[in-house]
Amino acid sequence: MIRARSLEHKIGARLTSPELERLTRTEQSVSEPEKEKKMATAEVLPIDRPTSDRPHSSAAPDSFMITTEDLWKTYDMGSEQVHALRGVNLRIQRNEYVAIMGPSGSGKSTLMNLIGCLDSPSKGNYWLNGQLVSDHDDDELARIRNKEIGFVFQTFNLLARATALHNVELPLIYAGIPANERAERAKGALSAVGMDGRMNHKPNELSGGQRQRVAIARALVNKPSIILADEPTGNLDSQTGNEIMALFDRLHSEGNTIVLVTHEHDIAEYAHRVVHIRDGVVAKDETKERRP
Repeated sequence: MIRARSLEHKIGARLTSPELERLTRTEQSVSEPEKEKKMATAEVLPIDRPTSDRPHSSAAPDSFMITTEDLWKTYDMGSEQVHALRGVNLRIQRNEYVAIMGPSGSGKSTLMNLIGCLDSPSKGNYWLNGQLVSDHDDDELARIRNKEIGFVFQTFNLLARATALHNVELPLIYAGIPANERAERAKGALSAVGMDGRMNHKPNELSGGQRQRVAIARALVNKPSIILADEPTGNLDSQTGNEIMALFDRLHSEGNTIVLVTHEHDIAEYAHRVVHIRDGVVAKDETKERRP
């Protein structure tokens, strides 16, 4: 799963609005995902060269939504290094629907952290929607997350004491959108996922499937370049999971670029392309026939 410090960190926020502080200050007891980084491979090698030098290509690959070029992620462990990613090259076109799969320790979570601008590579280049983001600092990455990426998490990550409408408004508050406009946009996003009649309900008044629909509406409300879904059916029963995946199918048919991380083969079947990660590299990249 994607690891991040907080909901604020994940969707690219800086707490500057009194209204945002009001919405978030009572949420300190809401459980967070694990804070530690997941080491994606057990291979340990001695330090023999620096990994910070990052070559730059001469031109951005504008025809692709996502491009990674010789992408490495290395963790320093005292006098040794753990190579979580080892030279990943990946291209995802606009309006593609891609699943990323891999066993525990394969590097897929590290790759998703980099694609989601939740972390920076040790070496290599990453372009998102024509922008070279691999050299951005934390503030620039926060802006990219808020503008370009719609996150959908396994654990929903909704503010427990905020209504569905207010939860969906959060990215717009971070973006500085005026109150009237953000309310209308949030209502539109909730309507798009079939939550018209639950806008004023809090998460504990919603089913698991309804909570995930609210999370998807939150991901859509800023009209991001990509929807990044991390095990979106992991906390749902089979029938509700199928309903959520049918919703992703519809969102893709409407022109959205979707990147899905999953360990479930039946969920990956919904995607039109499956990228298999193993030992920190792309082991297999297959295009699938479209589902009827």
